[in-house]
Amino acid sequence: MIAGIGNALQPIEHLMKSILDFFHGSIGLPWAWSIVALTVLVRIVLVPLTVRQIHSMQSLQRHAPEMKALQQKHKGDRAKLNEELMKFYKENHINPAASCLPLVAQFPVFIALYLTLKHFSHHITGSWLHVVPDISAKTTAHWSGYILLAIYAGSQIASTYFMGTTMDKTQRNIMMVLPLAFITVVSRFPVGLVLYWMTTNLWTVGQGLVTRRLVPKAKPSAVPAAAAGTRRSSRTPPRDDGADGNGAVPEQPKPKPPTQPRIVKRKKGGARP
Repeated sequence: MIAGIGNALQPIEHLMKSILDFFHGSIGLPWAWSIVALTVLVRIVLVPLTVRQIHSMQSLQRHAPEMKALQQKHKGDRAKLNEELMKFYKENHINPAASCLPLVAQFPVFIALYLTLKHFSHHITGSWLHVVPDISAKTTAHWSGYILLAIYAGSQIASTYFMGTTMDKTQRNIMMVLPLAFITVVSRFPVGLVLYWMTTNLWTVGQGLVTRRLVPKAKPSAVPAAAAGTRRSSRTPPRDDGADGNGAVPEQPKPKPPTQPRIVKRKKGGARP
């Protein structure tokens, strides 16, 4: 099965090798920076899918209260809830799978780059930032690889934090813990592959910062909850506080101050009655 997948990905593998050769041979970048440039190029190609992902996140966030109401309504019937959610997605033109498209599209690239680094490890060599001695070696072969693993885990958690705004709390916490569980697997990869995934995560963090500015925040209702439940109609009896039909209380005239009795002073030496 693995051999079949490798044969199916051979065209992408050759494409990865050609792009890396272009960045290294034609432009003159070191192999490590060629992998970084390849990562940026892949993310630029995936920009249309990223835009769809952002629009999907906006739609999900905009309709979150309605979906939460459906979940509360069909809390005990999972099948009915899924049916109503699918109908809701169709009526509101929401594609919840669009948020996963960039990740799914990157998976073949990730495997192809892994095969490229594996098959051409004698060719794609060199250090990175004078810290990592060999990008084709296993990550844990040198102490600097552990620094890369720490950066990978931190960038993965940060990317999940910024891009997981539409996930529920439990799902988001699981996605933030998974990188720590995968460190033992990632440590077996070549340094160049960890460098690719770390650059992807840092790109996603920047993308998440931009997305947070693009996704509109939920605006509070202009009508208070207490007032919204007491809207007046033609059958509502008149209020006894003097309010008009629109709920506004007319301004009452200010009471006049009480009139003081006038005191008449008697002249001295005047005639007595």
